[in-house]
Amino acid sequence: MASESVYKGKPTLTVFTPAYNRAHTIELCYRSLLRQTLSDFKWLIIDDGSTDATRELVESWIAEGRIPITYYYQDNQGMHGAHNAAYRLIDTELNMCIDSDDYLADNAVELIVNKWKQEGSDKYAGIIGLDAKYDGTVIGTRFDAPQTTLSGFYMQGGRGDKKLVYRTSVINSVPEYPVFEGEKYVGLAYKYHLIDLKYELLTMNEVLCYVDYQADGSSVNMYKQYFRNPRGFAFLRSASMQHHPSPKRRFIEAMHYVSSSIICRNPKFISDSPRKLMTLSAIPFGVVLYLYLLFQYKRNKTLLLK
Repeated sequence: MASESVYKGKPTLTVFTPAYNRAHTIELCYRSLLRQTLSDFKWLIIDDGSTDATRELVESWIAEGRIPITYYYQDNQGMHGAHNAAYRLIDTELNMCIDSDDYLADNAVELIVNKWKQEGSDKYAGIIGLDAKYDGTVIGTRFDAPQTTLSGFYMQGGRGDKKLVYRTSVINSVPEYPVFEGEKYVGLAYKYHLIDLKYELLTMNEVLCYVDYQADGSSVNMYKQYFRNPRGFAFLRSASMQHHPSPKRRFIEAMHYVSSSIICRNPKFISDSPRKLMTLSAIPFGVVLYLYLLFQYKRNKTLLLK
């Protein structure tokens, strides 16, 4: 039976939710938090500039007093800006993000806290668990080792989105996501890859979060993002080119770095690159990639107008 009591003392875990005009979906997340079998958590909502009824809805839940909720509003900065705000505010040992249209398994907090108390230590960055679709189907592959890095999991053939639980001291030990004026995107993987250089994650083959994957034209949206946020993409590609353990992947990142540098019209992209010779060799491929992305962007814009 789910506990409805507010945890006595400082919780172990902060669940944080970035929200932008999600008043119509965020209640699903709230109800899942009410059903948790362990109340050793608090909920932090980062309202990233919503203009709908998100504030009023959250304030009604705060008034109910069933779980500890902190609400924070900021001007719209995009998902990475919302994560920056969350990490500045979190004061618990562990934290995890749950999106405003997803919901936690009823025993997710209990699984996380028990796992960490039994096996956690300063040698680990945190825990990585499974996501599932609303119908219960696990997304991607399960883990075949008790510890892994995020990049190591995918390099070894792992697939699918996973749920990440980080030690707050570790997530704050690497730089914040940069915010570029006029842009709303920097890949969240930036911080995760830096953490991979120093720490592994404990693995859990249990479902922690249920995710709704909708056919909303995500590929179309991604082409749009390349052209709306080129400095954010170039930044992420530059960091991955420098730190990714796979030489093949580093060259692919260099191609993307060249492409994004063309889009944002940066004439100094070679001198700015952390791997100048690799970037030079990637220029022909990056130009072809740029032309491909431009074609797809214009093509999809045309299709959407029909």
